[in-house]
Amino acid sequence: MPGGRLTQQDRQRIASGLADGLAYAEIARRLDRPTSTITREVMRNGGPTGYRADLAHRATERRAHRRRQAAPPGLQAHGRDDEAVREYEETLTTVFMQSGTPAMMARVLARLLCSDTGSLTASELVQRLQVSPASISKAVAFLEEQGLVRRERDEGRRERYVVDDDVLYQSMIASARGTAQVAETARQGVAVLGPDSPAAARLQNIARFLDFVTESIIRAADQAREVLHTRGEAPSGE
Repeated sequence: MPGGRLTQQDRQRIASGLADGLAYAEIARRLDRPTSTITREVMRNGGPTGYRADLAHRATERRAHRRRQAAPPGLQAHGRDDEAVREYEETLTTVFMQSGTPAMMARVLARLLCSDTGSLTASELVQRLQVSPASISKAVAFLEEQGLVRRERDEGRRERYVVDDDVLYQSMIASARGTAQVAETARQGVAVLGPDSPAAARLQNIARFLDFVTESIIRAADQAREVLHTRGEAPSGE
């Protein structure tokens, strides 16, 4: 497959393909590009209904210009290629966006996950993502509500945003509790709609299904947490 960046002509063909209702995989096949490249391009530039070739091309040029101006520290460790790291962050961001995470929130989460420390200050995120402090603040507040990020103070009393194994565990548990609440609300509808009605039967089945899913998620999260927290510990007596 050809390498290099998407050209303006490529973007025009992407826009035409979207207008024709083509799937990302088909557009990618016609351009002889990976499907992930097309998906990332579209998702970060307005989505399938808002993608505009000229705007996407200008936005890409602006991002490239900002990258040349900014040289974020700490990303050359371990022999990394900074451009490859950025490409991966974009891919991870796209995956988060496809799962329903808003774009800026997805970018912040991807950046945190790709940092060695798992924690960054607002100024570090602003420098890396080239966005306003207000955008970072809004994104962090959203991620915090989802249980994906927590705040802490470093030795200099600066606020840091942290993502780690325990934060992800807490996020899974919070999600499971939300699902359990939906199940409980569905059960409440059974009495309202009449236990013998088709609608009540449907809600009862939903509640049972969600109960099973919730219990499975919590059990799996607890087991995974236990394995991760005990991995590498030396057996007692050694």
